Amino acid sequence: MLEKKEENNTNVQNEKRIYDLEQMLDIAKSFCSNLDFSNLLESIVYICMAQMHVLGADIFVRDLITNDQFVLETSENPGSIVLSGSSSVITTLLAEKRPLSFTELKELTKNDKDVDLIAPLNPTLLVPLIQNNHLNGFLLLQERIAIEDNNDYTDYEKNQIMLIGSLASVAINNAALLEKSSTDMMTHLKLKYYFFNVLSQEMDNAFLTNSNLSVLMFDIDFFKKFNDTYGHECGDFVLISVANIIKQSLRETDVASRYGGEEFTVLLNNTGKDEAMSVAERIRTAIDEYDFVFNDQHLHVTISVGVSVFDTRTNIVNTPNEFVNQADKGLYLSKSAGRNRVTFFDPASEK
Repeated sequence: MLEKKEENNTNVQNEKRIYDLEQMLDIAKSFCSNLDFSNLLESIVYICMAQMHVLGADIFVRDLITNDQFVLETSENPGSIVLSGSSSVITTLLAEKRPLSFTELKELTKNDKDVDLIAPLNPTLLVPLIQNNHLNGFLLLQERIAIEDNNDYTDYEKNQIMLIGSLASVAINNAALLEKSSTDMMTHLKLKYYFFNVLSQEMDNAFLTNSNLSVLMFDIDFFKKFNDTYGHECGDFVLISVANIIKQSLRETDVASRYGGEEFTVLLNNTGKDEAMSVAERIRTAIDEYDFVFNDQHLHVTISVGVSVFDTRTNIVNTPNEFVNQADKGLYLSKSAGRNRVTFFDPASEK
């Protein structure tokens, strides 16, 4: 009878391992098929919550640009917590190469002040995301859902979450490479080719759904004078500052790019003429009123803007190039009229 019971237990354990392996294959497919950085991180968090039965989870990822900081990416306030590469939390996770309970982390770091930074996230387990002895980030699992009296993680569960972490680390690295290759390293805006790729997809979608789509094109007025008067470092400062103002003025669904030199483009989804003009004017005003201070010099920076709107009734453009060229013509009209203004390109003007 005892042997039969042990055999049944073994069968149950084997069936669970087979099921878990199948789960891992599905998770690996899910991670590998998602190259959008934000969507991938969200997917990792939700999968870990489901697999480990926790009420919440967060993820810290190595900064794509500086590469020497770890930033909280998934929470109500992404970016609200930043840990340096030399933080005791980071060095301990990399040295241990295993999941650590928050209690263990505090003991190993001797309650270093960096541990206090993540304490408000209510961590129960921290999982390093390691690839080739390189830490790409770490998962932070919060309170577990009570299933049994003992809510501690078993060794088997720790092995499972570490395996998920390994898969996540590879996926994050791949998505980060794509993110870097499509991002302007100075302004952190998207590059021109990426913008055109997204624009092409959104134009097809707008046509099928009979919705509006808007493109804004910005140009910094008299940009050359900043380089000539104060040097190229000042010019870079102006570009970065203008890019930040543009980003802060947009929704998450919008796409901003550095088109080239001192020119920027913005794609506004589901946006008609009135709203597009309002967004463009808001950005123009924000830059006009912003106090740009470089080496104790107060600079007045303005931009000129052109606006074009895809509309299945009044303006069906055939290609992304044609669409952007319309916004560029609006930009040219703004410059011709004295700069520091927004002009809508009316397709009827060319008929």
